[in-house]
Amino acid sequence: MDIQKKILVIDDEEDILKLLRVRLEQEKYKVVTALDGDSGIKMAELETPDLIILDIMMPKVDGYTCLKEIRRLPKTKDIPVLMLSGKEEEKVRDLFAFQKISGYIEKPFELDDLVVRIKEILKVQI
Repeated sequence: MDIQKKILVIDDEEDILKLLRVRLEQEKYKVVTALDGDSGIKMAELETPDLIILDIMMPKVDGYTCLKEIRRLPKTKDIPVLMLSGKEEEKVRDLFAFQKISGYIEKPFELDDLVVRIKEILKVQI
């Protein structure tokens, strides 16, 4: 039996969190969520997920700051991160190299495309 993979979703939009939780749980992932970057950093360290889905545009602690902190912490520094954003930004491309992100998906996105991307990152059979 496969060990259930855990995904942390950090996004300030409750509708996105609910939508992703329902869809990813259908795929048999365990899903934990955080509504802002600060609580997302704490949740990442507490839960040590297999993957973090991280929104870039959030109030207070944005996705870039959140990612830097996640990469700084020994317990979370190697967790794959998939970035989400409403608009593509040049800075995101730099993050692939400098902050080791595993991918980027632009909002709005198709749930099925997101699931395929997650499975690729986690190297799960599609």
